[in-house]
Amino acid sequence: MGSSHSLRNNLSRSLGAKNFSTFWNYWNPIFGYYLGQKVFKPSRRYFLKSVSLLITFCFCGLLHDLVTLLVRGSTSFLFTIWFILMGAGVLITRLLNHDFSEKKWVVRALINASIIICCFILSTCLINLFGTLNSNGVR
Repeated sequence: MGSSHSLRNNLSRSLGAKNFSTFWNYWNPIFGYYLGQKVFKPSRRYFLKSVSLLITFCFCGLLHDLVTLLVRGSTSFLFTIWFILMGAGVLITRLLNHDFSEKKWVVRALINASIIICCFILSTCLINLFGTLNSNGVR
């Protein structure tokens, strides 16, 4: 992590991953390890692997929204919705058995980035469609 090229290497390895699930294995490995140990594994005792994965992505989104709340004083829960959708993206790409390892790096990067962007766009559409709820549950 201390290398002058570590950010570039992380982005290259993550975006060039053979599928969206592997992207998340490479992205932010320290935070990913913590989420795996503290959220995913404990939830596996009670839920199916797919449900635990969605719980973990939801928790991660909530942490990002908490930071937004602390910095801005409000949140729209954009990150929570976005991360749940990306978790669903992981599950869907696993179900479809996506493996783009034979494709060039740029194609793999475009596929992984496209999934992230599509999930973000869908998240913002859902926020706009349903509006932001305040603490009383009112728009």
